[in-house]
Amino acid sequence: MSKKTDSNIYTILFAIAMVIVVGGLLAYTASALRPRIDNNERLEKQQNILYAMGVNANDESSAIFVSTDEAPELFSKYITKQLVIQGDGVTEDSEAYLIDVKKEQSRAKAGKERRLPLFVGNKDGKTFYIAPIRGKGLWDAIWAYVAMDVDMVVRGAYFDHKGETAGLGANIKQRYFMDDFIGESLMSNGSFKGITVAKGNNDPKNIDKNDNEVDAIAGATITGDGVSAMLKSELRQYVPYFKTLK
Repeated sequence: MSKKTDSNIYTILFAIAMVIVVGGLLAYTASALRPRIDNNERLEKQQNILYAMGVNANDESSAIFVSTDEAPELFSKYITKQLVIQGDGVTEDSEAYLIDVKKEQSRAKAGKERRLPLFVGNKDGKTFYIAPIRGKGLWDAIWAYVAMDVDMVVRGAYFDHKGETAGLGANIKQRYFMDDFIGESLMSNGSFKGITVAKGNNDPKNIDKNDNEVDAIAGATITGDGVSAMLKSELRQYVPYFKTLK
């Protein structure tokens, strides 16, 4: 005579019970860790914004954030305003850095008015306008924090990615690539043009800052195209605001 534990019903009930128990444990763990995860995300965004405006711990070649311990104090020190641009309106919001750019892009695709966060910083007597942007690389999402002056000339940038190829597209977060954008204008003859990550660029040392181009990463054409498209489509949204600053 077979044991009850050998029956199909027992197996099914046992599997259901395990799913419920494991699911409950995972849900509890996620709930318990949520505050810590949210805090880490806040700190990371603060570090990214600060990095773009030149508040970082870079050495001669590496991109290094300020520490998470320092980030909140430095963010309060250097970021003078957090703005939300929506249509023709501009409001201040002390938690604009928590706006999810991906969700706002989805709102725009659904025909709803998108919110654009913009951070105004001051360092060494210079004013920086830092915009968080998001795009698509070869394999997954790419994003950036771009610091500009009143003329929409790039004064600093931080790029990152979710799943670009190591040693190729993933190098968008390397210092040598990000630093190339410094001094490049997003405008040309009074009109917005963006910046192209150009394959076969005739200015590999990026001496010419008026060509709206930076040199591409070898072997990362699609990721570079994604960076170009992101800069053009996303930063174009901020042009009306910058025109009000003139």
